[in-house]
Amino acid sequence: MKMRTFVLVAALCAAGSVLQAQEPVVGVKDPESLFKASDPKLNRNKQAALHIMRELLQCGQWDRAGEWLTDAYHQHNPNAASGLKGVVTYFTQVVKVKRIDKCDTLTQEIVAVIAEGDYVTVMIPRKYPDPRAAGKEYSTTWFDTWRFVNGKADEHWDPATIAPPAAR
Repeated sequence: MKMRTFVLVAALCAAGSVLQAQEPVVGVKDPESLFKASDPKLNRNKQAALHIMRELLQCGQWDRAGEWLTDAYHQHNPNAASGLKGVVTYFTQVVKVKRIDKCDTLTQEIVAVIAEGDYVTVMIPRKYPDPRAAGKEYSTTWFDTWRFVNGKADEHWDPATIAPPAAR
């Protein structure tokens, strides 16, 4: 009798977690407004993070990366090499992002930008296929964190995992 009760409780808990609604992660209406601070150092770092997000990640202007990244650029994403050259190679040769010349406004949804000392973290909404339900997606939050030295990103973290080999 106890085993049957346990199985029933476990089944109800599992069903409840699937049936429980998740609140989607939503960005703000004016993402660029989040990249400002009254403190001059934090503002400089947030502005550099804005350029990384807009010109580099959104518009693929990796020929300009030296404006916002140090030569050393310590990379903690396991898919890209450290160094300015390593990260530029990753985005231009491995991922093969296309360059967009006109890049006036950040269109990427942003949830929050947090700056403390030499660090800036940008929180971004992401959607992924739901492994529990074919054809459905779930919402979560990605983040990028940079450590800045003299207004340039010198170190980077994100939650990336090793990418699987490309299918042949």
